[in-house]
Amino acid sequence: MPIPKNWIIYLLKYPNQLKLFSVKQKCDGFTLVELLVGIVIATLVVTPLLGFMINIMTTDRQEQAKATTEQEIKAALDYIARDLQQAIYIYDADGINAIRKQLPKYDDKNKNIFFPVLVFWKRQFVSNGLIISSSKRRQVRDDSFVYSLVAYYLIKAHDSTWSNAARIGRFQIKNGYEETEANDEKFWRSKGFQMFNMQASGNIKTKMNQWTKRSGESYTQDIVPLVDYIDQTLTNNNTNPAPPNCTIGQQVPTFSETGDSVATGQVKTRGFYVCVDAQNVVAEVYLRGNALARLQNNNIDFNGNNKTYFPQASIRVQGNRFLFTN
Repeated sequence: MPIPKNWIIYLLKYPNQLKLFSVKQKCDGFTLVELLVGIVIATLVVTPLLGFMINIMTTDRQEQAKATTEQEIKAALDYIARDLQQAIYIYDADGINAIRKQLPKYDDKNKNIFFPVLVFWKRQFVSNGLIISSSKRRQVRDDSFVYSLVAYYLIKAHDSTWSNAARIGRFQIKNGYEETEANDEKFWRSKGFQMFNMQASGNIKTKMNQWTKRSGESYTQDIVPLVDYIDQTLTNNNTNPAPPNCTIGQQVPTFSETGDSVATGQVKTRGFYVCVDAQNVVAEVYLRGNALARLQNNNIDFNGNNKTYFPQASIRVQGNRFLFTN
């Protein structure tokens, strides 16, 4: 039925239409009270879900930091072990003390933050490394062996590039030829390299401890970083005690609280230390990472409550023990 022009009369004649009009008006939107109640209910539902998601993301980040640190520790340990398998002599604490001044970073500024923990001589095969004869037209070469001095450093220097934990760096100088005798750089002798002297007096340990770098030459090789996020926590407290005594040889660095010339208090950490039997060319290498330093910049020291963030691993390596003594 069409609505008449006089709609007031129409509504008075058909009261049901007025009721219907009123109902439709009520369904057009929400009241302020209804809107506030909806917001409160949504907040009560969303807030726990949001907290749950944040907790999952935080836990995942923590577990990822632990896994990454553990993988890097094992990879670094494998690398050091392969390097040590070619060792012909490994310096113990007495040996490092004897040659420390001949190695890089011994000045007053660096010696407490760059400390050589594992130092050894290695014998490495080099293809076509020996010049048999040489002329303007032809150079005849044969396979040979090259001797190198290798040092793994515990480094506690901090900057924007590295973490607030410690790291391990590797230094190497090798034997070779003068630059004028070989065009290929891989056969050059490293600056500062000098062969150990087997003609000196005493036993092998005494001879090796008398080694000095070549005079008048400065090192051009750098200490190359191997792995970061190594535990830097000092062992002079009850929450992080010194490790047990070595079952073989001497420990480097030493952890005696009385102090010594081999290791100052600033490098006495369980992050990187070795036990060395110099006579039998055997070393046990211990590493402990610091995953906590991946998550925060402060409060990253080891303690009993956060030990799951400090994965550790160790390995015992036998060198090849091949050394000419005459």
